[in-house]
Amino acid sequence: MLKNYAMWIGLLVFGFAAMMFYGSFSMQYYGPYGPGPGFFPRWISGVLAAVALLYIGDSIRKEKRISFAEAFPTGVVLVRLLTIVASILIFIFIAPFTGYIIASVLVMLMLLLPDVKWYTSVAVAVSVSLALFFVFDTFLNIPLPANALGW
Repeated sequence: MLKNYAMWIGLLVFGFAAMMFYGSFSMQYYGPYGPGPGFFPRWISGVLAAVALLYIGDSIRKEKRISFAEAFPTGVVLVRLLTIVASILIFIFIAPFTGYIIASVLVMLMLLLPDVKWYTSVAVAVSVSLALFFVFDTFLNIPLPANALGW
């Protein structure tokens, strides 16, 4: 039972749901105009806890159990996963200095270049970064990290 990773993941999700359910009681459940800020968190965390309990029961009842060693990626998949994590960390650290556009272009190039031709990768990275910056900055009026030039 200690090697059944599905049960441990279910317990982790149940613990998270229980914390969110408990935290939802600090918010108003119902207000003068309808559901308050605690309405959805309470229901969603309650449903998540119930599903986690069903998942735990199913993982204990099953004949075939998957161990931790079988669940983690290896080889090319592990390298791809580490590339994604590294790109997210790089974006977090360089965005305040280089701005959103440059940081997102670099991160997208990291993710696209191993699988896509270089000129397609550059075109996609630049166009998607500019489009997202334009949408967030102009339409949604949400500030994104900017460099000394303002972009």
